[in-house]
Parts: sequence; C-alpha cells; structure tokens
Amino acid sequence: MALSSDEVERYARHLVLREVGGPGQARLKAARILVIGAGGLGAPLIQYLAAAGIGTIGVVDDDTVSLSNLQRQVIHGTPDLGRPKVESAADAVARLNPHVSFVAHPFRLTPENATDLIADYDLVADGSDNFATRYAVSDACFHVGRPLVTAALGQFDGSLTTIRAHETGADGRPNPTYRCLFPSPPPPGSVPACAEAGVLGALAGIMGSLMALEVIRAVAEFGEPLVGRLLMVDARSMRFETLGYVWDPENPLSGTTA
Repeated sequence: MALSSDEVERYARHLVLREVGGPGQARLKAARILVIGAGGLGAPLIQYLAAAGIGTIGVVDDDTVSLSNLQRQVIHGTPDLGRPKVESAADAVARLNPHVSFVAHPFRLTPENATDLIADYDLVADGSDNFATRYAVSDACFHVGRPLVTAALGQFDGSLTTIRAHETGADGRPNPTYRCLFPSPPPPGSVPACAEAGVLGALAGIMGSLMALEVIRAVAEFGEPLVGRLLMVDARSMRFETLGYVWDPENPLSGTTA
C-alpha cells in the first residue's frame, strides 16, 4: 500500500530503520488488528498501534470509563468518565493518527461470538482481565488460524507471550497453544481481581507497550517473536526473565487426541 507524503513524514523514523523501511510500514498500514480490552493493557497498546500506523484497529470492550481506571488506563481522561471505553479510545486514536481506521465492538467477547469476530482480523492482541475471555480468545485464534499476542498483569508483575499455534516450528513440531502453557483456568476466586489486589499503573504501560512491540514485530516481520517463550516482568526488582515452553501432545486443541 502506497504511503502519502504526510505518512512518509509521520513514519520517517520507521522508514529509516532497515528492519522496517517502506515495505514494513506498508504492511503496518494494510494490517487489521483486533485488541481485546481498552483497559490497563489495551490503553497503551492501542496508542502505540495507532502511532505506528496500523491501518485498522478493532477494539472489543463493553465497559465504561470510571475514575479508578485513570490511574493506569491512559487512553482515557477525566472528561471521559461514564463514556463507553470504545468511544473514548476511538476519539484518542483519531486525535493521534487520522490515517487509522477504528472499529468499535462495544460488547463482551464470548466463545459464541469469538470465532466470527476474530476471523475478520489478521492478528489479535488480548489485554483482557479475566480467564474466561483469555481462553475463549486463544481457542478461537487457533480455530481460525490467527496469531495471538497475549499479556497479563499482577500487582507488581506481568507476563507476555505470542501464540502461533496454527503453525509449525522450525523443527516441524506444532507451535504450542495457550493451553500448552496454561492447560486450564485456575479455580474461581483463587486469583484476586485488580479491584481487590491492586496494580501498579506504570506496569500496565510497560506491558501494553511490549504487546504493541510484539504486534508491530509480527506485522512488519522483523526480529524474533515470543513464540514458545513467556516473558515475565518483576517490577519490584526490575527483572525481565524468559521461560521456554513447548507443544503439549495432550493439549485439547492440537494434541494427538484432539
């Protein structure tokens, strides 16, 4: 896709990067990315995807902006209190980059609607805050053959990985699924929600920005993605560690008995 003169100037710092350049920026412009959640992870993620020139950003969120969100959900502001988050996010994207098309999906993603929704996009970035949505998203991405960048937040820690379970690795084995890493959701109530446990606001910014980097890497096709690797961030000690994981032949999606 050709870039206008305005876009050439806007993306000049990308265009001079050998790993991105004109072809990579054109791929970003042509890409359709679905973001699950416009909250703590989704807020910085959406901003950086828009700034990078992703052509179409779809956002799924059925929530409204509340005052307690603003400590970390930086795409929203005080004047947005009570507004649907997809509306607030759409306005922020329009202010940031008029070349980006924003598609609002003001409802909750479920196993029933996930497949049809995800099939309309090239890649999914999941910043949801509940296990039911994470598993519904990851299962649907496998079934329709879409890459998934998924992250999670704790109080002072975060994690991030990229799932390309519909593809095989260099060794010929299937890439791992989300269920290879986390076979099943934890028991209800065993992991406290953000409202109960709290979360460091700037950590959401770090993890959301890392999600954006993984998406941009996948679309522009440079570097080594976090496939089969779980990046773990400890904000207390500012430590970044990576845990490798592999395909589980007993997983219910792509296992030998699936």
